[in-house]
Amino acid sequence: MRKVRVGLVQAEWEGSVETEKDIEENIEKMIRKHEGFATVAEQQDVQILCFQELFFGPYYCAEQDRRWYKYAEPIPGPLTDRMGRLAKQHGMVLIAPMYEEEEVGVYYNTAVVFGTDGSILGRYRKNHIPHLDPGFWEKFYFRPGNLGYPVFETEFGNIGVYICYDRHFPEGARALGLNGAEIVFNPSATVAGLSEHLWTLEQPAHAVANGYFLGATNRVGEEPWGTGIFYGSSYVVDPRGQIVTQGSRDKEEVVVAEIDLDMIREVRNVWQFYRDRRPETYDELIDL
Repeated sequence: MRKVRVGLVQAEWEGSVETEKDIEENIEKMIRKHEGFATVAEQQDVQILCFQELFFGPYYCAEQDRRWYKYAEPIPGPLTDRMGRLAKQHGMVLIAPMYEEEEVGVYYNTAVVFGTDGSILGRYRKNHIPHLDPGFWEKFYFRPGNLGYPVFETEFGNIGVYICYDRHFPEGARALGLNGAEIVFNPSATVAGLSEHLWTLEQPAHAVANGYFLGATNRVGEEPWGTGIFYGSSYVVDPRGQIVTQGSRDKEEVVVAEIDLDMIREVRNVWQFYRDRRPETYDELIDL
């Protein structure tokens, strides 16, 4: 058996965003909060830990304001250095979504994957960028990703990342499976309303269609812009589409699940979706 313990952090932004000082102080509190969650995760023997989308701050895409550009960082940079030390301290694989600056004026919504030794194994840049009214003005902040759908080989298994809005698109979910992902993580920032009924529909479907485990994490609480309640409900789903564990709607916590990666072989030997797919018939999808 290839058993792995995975953890998903769901946390709440607390504090004002009125002044630059407020923001900087509360960002530091948010980072320290997540460092505390890493300690909790280690106490529960978590081997792979995933933070929520843009974990270091609020979901500032609820407004369009250039003041947030200053919180983008290069990779490597101060935040990745700190997260690398955190991964090494706790001996776990860590997925830390952040605001990446490639160069001045070119920014990405990026998840960085760290190995147990603190090294950067790679990064995923969010490919699908929403611009929805109200409160999801992501094209103001992020360029669409240009690194494809990489899979990162870790000592606990091969993992992929798909960020928030990406989950509505089956093409990338399939690409991650074809690239060898055994566990796909979807760090999110999503509020109650239009898409909530899809939260436990789309991603279990991705897990079934591609024969892998999937961990979806979402923040909790209400943020200063009043655009809705982040409803948590982080969960891990297996390749049969069954939810292994799920968090609460309103509590900060580490949602932990023990999974057996051998289930992937068992399920794929029954449901031969990779054998039976017909890529030669899909060419027209690219042109539509």
